[in-house]
Amino acid sequence: MQTKTIQQLIRERILVLDGAMGTMIQQYNLSEADFRGERFKDIPGQLKGNNDLLCLTRPEVIEDIHRKYLVAGADIIETNSFNATSVSMADYHVQAYCREINLAAARLARRMADEFTALNSEKPRFVAGSVGPTNKTCSMSPDVNNPAFRALTFDELQAAYCEQMEALLEGGVDALLIETIFDTLNAKAAIR
Repeated sequence: MQTKTIQQLIRERILVLDGAMGTMIQQYNLSEADFRGERFKDIPGQLKGNNDLLCLTRPEVIEDIHRKYLVAGADIIETNSFNATSVSMADYHVQAYCREINLAAARLARRMADEFTALNSEKPRFVAGSVGPTNKTCSMSPDVNNPAFRALTFDELQAAYCEQMEALLEGGVDALLIETIFDTLNAKAAIR
């Protein structure tokens, strides 16, 4: 049984966060069929590279990566949800599945963290919900001929982040990790 919270432990010692998910996924040499699975076989365009979708189509790969980081000593593992917002998923035509992807990402990581905590309750393991950048920014125009143009509004981005974070929290994460956002207005939308 977990006796200390993440907030208590960070006052006592340095907690180790896992490493990159994307480069670990690359080591599995997955094909387009792996990313599609049977469920997404009719989605137009390429799905290979949509790492977050693997939470639904190849969850055993994501669990294996979590396991490797936990065996290596990570105290905190991140969910495989770095780009799982409707803004980013629209490029793959799977924006309707964002809530499900984030729930699955959180539950996979939670199950693995709990499994390792049960093996050694003196070293509890935690889950951070990964909230990353999107493929669009609120501060810059994607059109050099129209500097005032924006691909999305602040409110649209905030709603997308809210949908993601609510699903991650429902799935059982211990914390949210807003990471690698290079546009400060995007970061504000995530924090707000």
